[in-house]
Amino acid sequence: MKGNLRGFAGGILFSLNIFIVFLLLFENRIVVPLWLQPVGRMHPMILHFPIVILMMAMVLEFFRFKPAYSNQTFYQTFTSNLLIVGAISSAVTVIMGLFLSKEGGYTGDVLFWHKWTGVGITFISSLIYFSRNALWYKAQTARVSAILISFCIIITGHFGATLTHGDNFILEPISAEQERVPINEALVFDHVIKPIFDKKCLSCHNPDKVKGKLLLTDPKSILKGGKTGKLFVSGKPQLSLLLKSIHLPLEDKKHMPPSGKVQLTDEEISLLYLWIKSKPDFKKKVIDLPENDSLRILASTRLKPADDPEEEDFDFAAADEETIKKLNTNYRVVAPLAKGSPALAVNLFNKSAFTPGSLEELNEVKKQIISLDLNKMPVKDADLKIISKFENLRKLNLNFTDITGTGLKELASLKHLHSLSLTGTKVTYNTLKQLLDFKTLSKVAIWSTGLKDSEVKQLQNANKRIQFITGFKDDGSMVIKLNPPTIEKPPFVFSTSARFKVKHTIRGTEIRYTLDGSEPDSLKSPVITDSTILTQNATIKAKAFKKGWLSSNVAIYTFYKSLFKPDSIVFLTKPDDQFKGNGPRTLINRQSANYSFRSEEWVGFHENNMTALMIFNKPVKVSSVTMNIMVNYGSFAYPPAHMQVWGGSSLNRMQLLKSIKLPRVTKNDTSKVARVVGVNCSFNPKELTFLKVISKPQNLPAGYVKEKAKTPPKVMLLVNEILIN
Repeated sequence: MKGNLRGFAGGILFSLNIFIVFLLLFENRIVVPLWLQPVGRMHPMILHFPIVILMMAMVLEFFRFKPAYSNQTFYQTFTSNLLIVGAISSAVTVIMGLFLSKEGGYTGDVLFWHKWTGVGITFISSLIYFSRNALWYKAQTARVSAILISFCIIITGHFGATLTHGDNFILEPISAEQERVPINEALVFDHVIKPIFDKKCLSCHNPDKVKGKLLLTDPKSILKGGKTGKLFVSGKPQLSLLLKSIHLPLEDKKHMPPSGKVQLTDEEISLLYLWIKSKPDFKKKVIDLPENDSLRILASTRLKPADDPEEEDFDFAAADEETIKKLNTNYRVVAPLAKGSPALAVNLFNKSAFTPGSLEELNEVKKQIISLDLNKMPVKDADLKIISKFENLRKLNLNFTDITGTGLKELASLKHLHSLSLTGTKVTYNTLKQLLDFKTLSKVAIWSTGLKDSEVKQLQNANKRIQFITGFKDDGSMVIKLNPPTIEKPPFVFSTSARFKVKHTIRGTEIRYTLDGSEPDSLKSPVITDSTILTQNATIKAKAFKKGWLSSNVAIYTFYKSLFKPDSIVFLTKPDDQFKGNGPRTLINRQSANYSFRSEEWVGFHENNMTALMIFNKPVKVSSVTMNIMVNYGSFAYPPAHMQVWGGSSLNRMQLLKSIKLPRVTKNDTSKVARVVGVNCSFNPKELTFLKVISKPQNLPAGYVKEKAKTPPKVMLLVNEILIN
């Protein structure tokens, strides 16, 4: 029984390897159907299983020939079973990954190496399994193979993490921060905005993974936008897709960055908003902005001041290298501020590991510390007494700590302190008054502290030398525009009646609609409810409204009535190889189409007429046939030259029920707006069991010349659905 099971598993493994070879050989010609795409998307979820199993198997295989284990039946059998389970699961994972890669958005060298190292794991582990009992398979071969597989697993995981999370994902926490640029040299985009894109967005929008056809690597690509349109409207952040995506609920699939990835901070969102509002100029310097400009104020906190401490000549000696090495732990980084400088910058992280002792241990280098970052650490007011011993401290970050400000007086002894960050703390007007007598302090950040505008103004007037940074003030224009409503599980093609549900991601939103082609308003247009029912073809225009928000753009949904659905359908002519859809049933699956003619919702014809034969098991009385087509002159998707409808009670006794001829497209028809158009043939009611629709594609307009084209473009007839009533 065990032998039969092992033989069956071996057969499965061999078959999976052959299937992978097939997928690789015909990779450029394979289109993954829509129903199979969810299998590909399970790749990230399943891949951890073969990693663990194969790593365990390789450890056991490495020691397999040791005398202590070579004669143990259980050890050998367990290793063999572990290996075949790992090999089969890795093969399945590779197949899922190949399916996923066909969806688009994944390109470049990272995908290439991730794919081939993953394939290598499957092939090598399969070879080991089928060869491990051969005479030539010795201890050295087993060890080399185990090391090779383990190495491939690590490399594949690295490239997978890069695809999913972006470059340098693994080493980012321990990588040195990028050197800050002096404010007088910094460009707004290059040194303030681009780092946000690089850190929070580039993992999905880089040349190796172009999600939504959007690249965020350079100004040209950013201005181009993605498949859903331009990234921003210059000067109008409230209308910009970038801000809309950021402000969507986290659970919304269109929210950016996606759920599970590091989200943008309030400061980063504010910077993006102000950048778009300022009408982005990719060459503008920060100092070109007015001194009181909100964007400049925020940007300055991320840049090196003109009088940055790094430029100073310090009058103290460098700390002992061994001492610095000892102070670096898994919750604290102590590093020279600049190469060759005796000054030290200290950064504490890992909130759970922080204690007052974490600060007291720094007394060994108290003279050398000039920058101390305690952002989000549970620092108390009492801990400021320890910090006051760092006599040369210039910059102190206490953002989002637990201080209330009562201990700020302890910092008065710091004769060089010029920058203090208290954002997100519980400091008050009374506790901040202690800072007014600090002789060297020039900058205090107090965002999100609960201070009133009048209190900040009093502090500023009391000491003109200190700049109290409160962030930017909304001038009333930061009103976000609602995204359009969507229809949940829409029955776009229905037989007798359609009841539909419209939803919106923002709670409390009211959705109003019209059926007469006019634009909905917030007062007179009816509100969509669950009881809204359609019984005939209809085009709904819907719009979202909510107090305090700008109303959404109009969402347009077209519903079609198709009383009869054929029991079977076949093509009597061949569709274009690039536009096969999901076969002939694409035309009767009662699913709407988007405007991407490359999707599987469209069937295209170029050289051949479209001839579709539909069969009903029982006779039906038909009076009209409508063919839904795409029209987009700019992409050469044209209406047909003519359409014929044939019908009858048998295949050999069909008669022409209706024939129509459509106007020919001229070279002046150049609209690039994609739209779905219904070509209708109505006739006297006819009882039939066989129905044939013939439609002929148009030719290029007379006199049309495609500039710089070696061959004339294809004119396509793109069909999505045939409606029968």
